[in-house]
Amino acid sequence: MTSTEQDPARPGVRPTRQRRAVAAALDAFDDFRSAQEIHDLIAQRGESVGLATVYRTLSALAEAGDVDMLRTEDGEAVWRSCSGTHHHHLVCRTCGATVEVEGPAVERWADAIAAEHGFADISHTLELFGTCPRCA
Repeated sequence: MTSTEQDPARPGVRPTRQRRAVAAALDAFDDFRSAQEIHDLIAQRGESVGLATVYRTLSALAEAGDVDMLRTEDGEAVWRSCSGTHHHHLVCRTCGATVEVEGPAVERWADAIAAEHGFADISHTLELFGTCPRCA
């Protein structure tokens, strides 16, 4: 597919060189990484993508559901490729190791609270921060 063709799986989304570079960098990591770290890996690979473009691409990928974005305890936005289904995260404060977890009790609670207050079409995110077994 050329960079001017549309991705048939995502109408309106062109798989640009920059988008492919960001996606490839994300695939190299198992854990969450900052835009700067992703940008640095792209540069190490000899590709030229501006940091602002990395941020815009990550935001677009997150909006499309292709990557997860979370804010660390100190407020920094970090990203990683995700499974594509709704899930939550356990994140190690020390090494950044991340585990995707489902939370049916959280889903039931969120639906009940929304219904109690007359809200519809709700969404939510949940990140749990702790220390993984390796770092404990």
